[in-house]
Amino acid sequence: MKPSNSQLDVLDVAPQQLVPKALKAIKSRRAGNSTITGDPYIEQECAAIQEHENEQAEVVVVCEPEGTSLMMGGLHPRASLYERPVNLESAKKAHSEFRRVMREHGIKVLTVRDILKYGVSDHMGARVDLEELAMKALKYSMAEGFTHADLNEQDRHYVSEEYKKEVLEHMSIHQLIDTILINPTVHISPSYRDTGLSASYTFKPLSNLVYTRDQQITTCRGVVSGRLRSQQRQLEVELMRFCFRKLGLPVVGEIEAPGYLEGGDFFPAGRDLALVGIGLRSNFEACHQLMERDLLGTRRLAVVKDQFEQHQDRMHLDCVFSILGDDCCLMMEEMMGEDSPTKRLVDEWTRDDATGGYNLTRQNVEFSEFMRGEGYSIVPIKAEHQLKYGCNILNLGNSRIISVHAETARQIVRFPGFAGDVQTIAFDAITSMYGACHCSSAVVRRIPRRYENTDVARGMPVPAADNGSTHTTSSNGDGAVAGHLGKHSSHTSSSPFHAIPIPGAGRGATTAIDIVNRSSGSLGHGQSGPFPRSSGSFRNNALAVEALNRQFME
Repeated sequence: MKPSNSQLDVLDVAPQQLVPKALKAIKSRRAGNSTITGDPYIEQECAAIQEHENEQAEVVVVCEPEGTSLMMGGLHPRASLYERPVNLESAKKAHSEFRRVMREHGIKVLTVRDILKYGVSDHMGARVDLEELAMKALKYSMAEGFTHADLNEQDRHYVSEEYKKEVLEHMSIHQLIDTILINPTVHISPSYRDTGLSASYTFKPLSNLVYTRDQQITTCRGVVSGRLRSQQRQLEVELMRFCFRKLGLPVVGEIEAPGYLEGGDFFPAGRDLALVGIGLRSNFEACHQLMERDLLGTRRLAVVKDQFEQHQDRMHLDCVFSILGDDCCLMMEEMMGEDSPTKRLVDEWTRDDATGGYNLTRQNVEFSEFMRGEGYSIVPIKAEHQLKYGCNILNLGNSRIISVHAETARQIVRFPGFAGDVQTIAFDAITSMYGACHCSSAVVRRIPRRYENTDVARGMPVPAADNGSTHTTSSNGDGAVAGHLGKHSSHTSSSPFHAIPIPGAGRGATTAIDIVNRSSGSLGHGQSGPFPRSSGSFRNNALAVEALNRQFME
């Protein structure tokens, strides 16, 4: 069986001790694609890092909308925090296309299921870790109206932790993962016949895990686990933390009660500035913990306060705002200006080098005024387009944008201050669950520009600068904008067609489609753009293919 793209990407990121001998040489060759290899200190520092939303994304964790947990969520969408009823087959197709687009830009896209499966069949330690996570998810309890005293001494064993452990040890990997994702409670009562016991079941499925943004943030310091407002989503935080630690990505801290922090409220804007939205979901106590524990790694924190609206349709900062480039952002027009009844106000906190603490340096600055003061031009997004997730874009780095709304995409590419590339994808089946592409992606590694290898050092030709008008668009079949290259920005580094190195370009890119059947040096799917991809690592290597398949055995 051919390894999937996600499995290859997990192999790239997984710690060396979980890599079988048959795959170590292949992992080493594939590592040559990294833009930060060569200095062990730099590689360690960059294991999980986000300094700026416009820097090149390299590792993204997603969760495919499939399995029993998503099916359960679709049974009652409103109670599952969904916006509309869900067609899971359509959602799978939309999400698959989302992953394909990211991989065509050289990004390693890892799925939660593949991370959980990886190495479990070959490494007892990985198997035990997965069983222990399932132990927390699976619960045995006496049914209402019954106590342990209603069971005979022999039957009490079957409600014990020892019996649960035995049950999990006999499960397949697939069973263990499903148990973790549906969080079942088995309610036991005496039946006085047959086996002497009967059971009923309740579940708390992780039906919102498709939105992998929310459970954590990634800062200049590393991954910080959040704390979600919705009680039914709290278990997602522990699951994602398990995935990061399995991958060797540092979790440098976590938000504790009474703090609340959800990833959709966080934007990195360089080593000088980070932004956190507070209101309906996140709160200032979380901001205080981020500053007090030095989890940001930035000189300043802008706390963007939603004091006047706090509406579910604009629950997070990324519902109304996003960063498009080094000096360009978008923002919902309705909330801009001092006179707006739904305006956001910014408190700026600045780090004192002498004490290491943060002090309040500015207060109640209107948000659009604050961003303009930071040198950003603003694309104003209509309220009706915000409701169609026009603001919830994903910046892959260097102003390469994925959008789910064609009209917003057109507005971005026509904006004089934007120079980059916008691609739209059909995502309605995912937005039905109350989120779009930014919500659906946990970017855990962006390459800091100070660590990028230069094109010259990597032996790559530097494309000529674009001096003419390059405003171009193409249709993806439904009239949506597929791409644009602008000429207006004064910062050429924002353009993906200038000399910013792209992981996946040139020597041995590793996430291309159908990697097993390509000869070494052949062109990968989608190479027609500026991001060529090629690899022949698995060609004629049946042992390596078998070893990789075994790592994801269910």
